[in-house]
Amino acid sequence: MKMNQLGKTDLEVSELCLGTMTFGNQTPEAEAHAQMDMALAAGINFLDAAEMYPVNPIAEETIGLTEEILGTWFAKTGRRNDWIVATKISGAGMRYVRGGAPITSETVPAAVENSLKRLKVDHIDLYQLHWPNRGSYMFRQNWTYDPSSQDRASTLQHMADVLGALGREIDKGRIRHIGLSNESTWGTSMWLRVAEAVAGPRMETVQNEYSLMCRMADTDLAEMMLNEGVSLLPFSPLAAGLLTGKYQNGAMPEGSRMSLNGTLGGRKTDRAFEAVDAYAKVAEGAGLDLAQMALAWSARRPFVASSIFGATTTAQLAHLLKAADLTLSDDVITALDDTHRQHPMPY
Repeated sequence: MKMNQLGKTDLEVSELCLGTMTFGNQTPEAEAHAQMDMALAAGINFLDAAEMYPVNPIAEETIGLTEEILGTWFAKTGRRNDWIVATKISGAGMRYVRGGAPITSETVPAAVENSLKRLKVDHIDLYQLHWPNRGSYMFRQNWTYDPSSQDRASTLQHMADVLGALGREIDKGRIRHIGLSNESTWGTSMWLRVAEAVAGPRMETVQNEYSLMCRMADTDLAEMMLNEGVSLLPFSPLAAGLLTGKYQNGAMPEGSRMSLNGTLGGRKTDRAFEAVDAYAKVAEGAGLDLAQMALAWSARRPFVASSIFGATTTAQLAHLLKAADLTLSDDVITALDDTHRQHPMPY
């Protein structure tokens, strides 16, 4: 498994990251533990969670269960140090977590403490802000995104305050590094600028949606990340399962994400299925598996440290792990770029 530097840290992470958002819902505990064993055996050393997981659906009674399942594996095996562990604090509007309170210097310490308890660990390697207080254009909000009501001064003060709280957690040894999620180019740049101004910890990563079907990170964000040493951690590199091809021609596998979330969070469109057909033709022409091709593509982008993918079952995980051994030719890369031009932002 290829290893990459995480931001400007001394951490080396596998180019594939085990996503855990189904652990405790679609993926029961025993299956989740088996996935952790399988991923480790394949060379993956990086996993990603969040205090609000599992999802599909998000429910008050299951909030935190994913972290708890990871914690029982750590306690059972004693192999916590085999993993680089990432998790996230939820932001404003998540009513089941702190009543929907925004991320502040006051909410950070308790959130860190609760994640540590659920995970049964003494530190978190990468602690991420799940989404900005001021809002985000991720999750199809880009079509109507309007930042005109934002107040720059209050945003920068918020950043300074939160960096202060995160810095105190680092000083205590409870977290090692910090990152962002669902963040913009301007937002990430301001977090870096404020960190320099207040001598606070720097944001090392941005976790945004990124796949063959969602390439918003390719321009301004990519330029900033490459120049500033910030790593992208793509989520949904398989476009919520669309890029496996399993939903084509009206198919609806039992227990799949679409069977639980009918629109795939707004990704289910006629244009999306047309795009999947086009990418499938590229894969077929090169003798490749569609899902493995899509995952390998996302993991090898120059600004990506590790691509976060999930699997409901160990059988699915075993299939996707083969992406680590896949080399995409220049001809395939060109064909994928050509397909993107023909099917830009299909959802």
